[in-house]
Amino acid sequence: MLNVAIKAARAAGAIINRAALDVESVRISQKQINDFVTEVDHASEKIIIETLLTAYPGHGILAEESGTEYGAKDSEFVWIIDPLDGTTNFIHGFPVYCVSIALAVKGKVEQAVIYDPSRNDLFTATKGRGAYLNERRIRVSKRTQLKDCLISTGFPFRPGDNFKAYMNMMGDVMQRTAGIRRPGAAALDLAYVAAGFTDGFFETGLSIWDVAAGSLLVTEAGGLVGNFTGEADFLEQRECLAGSPRIYGQLVPILGKYSKFASAGDKAAVRQAAAADAPEADTPPKAEGAADAAESAAPQADTAKGEDAPF
Repeated sequence: MLNVAIKAARAAGAIINRAALDVESVRISQKQINDFVTEVDHASEKIIIETLLTAYPGHGILAEESGTEYGAKDSEFVWIIDPLDGTTNFIHGFPVYCVSIALAVKGKVEQAVIYDPSRNDLFTATKGRGAYLNERRIRVSKRTQLKDCLISTGFPFRPGDNFKAYMNMMGDVMQRTAGIRRPGAAALDLAYVAAGFTDGFFETGLSIWDVAAGSLLVTEAGGLVGNFTGEADFLEQRECLAGSPRIYGQLVPILGKYSKFASAGDKAAVRQAAAADAPEADTPPKAEGAADAAESAAPQADTAKGEDAPF
């Protein structure tokens, strides 16, 4: 089954790579504001579904563009497909996008393929057998302190998204880490956590086809994945947190209060922080330990140099 999924992903990747040579000529339509779909998404999805159903005509299909239109409707085996994750990147020629294919058996993901056609990177995982990048075993990062970590995320982009709360959440994480990145393809973000390229990932508003394959890669690489409160049954909850066990454990207390499953008290505190316009409300809470010392030393250093602070 994994080999069939790899064959399907590579076939879709070939279509994407050909289209990328002349991305200006690709026809684009808009599903909603800032949510694009191209003829390449549709062609990629078509070849994936054809490849999978030729091998397994009795299996079900859940795909981003066609939903459950194809495949068996009552099968215990369901292929979950994102034919081109990172469409906005693709149509701009920004080479961060991928094909994501997962197989769920009785609701549990058992096979996963994420293929990055621009780099020819193939991430694969089978439940209980580990995760691989180009046939080499991968593991989540060994960093244990959040201050040393690189965390990836995705920004809200739809009308109605709570931008203020997201900025507060990102600020809470940003000041405690070595950096935040926003590559723009959630499936690839999860694959990068599995490979140890980043130490953690969080995002809201994701669909099951964005996270199904990546979630198995992370767990098979020794990481943890769940919602912001740390619950593992997250696939259809539209919030995702992933990381190495130690980093995941440090991110849950920071992000948990922003979860839709947070306690009423936490939710009220977040609403108050988002609504407050006073300057002190916008100042993120101080990081602990060394960061405090660095912060108190910084103004003295600026004074000694006779320079104005940069911000």
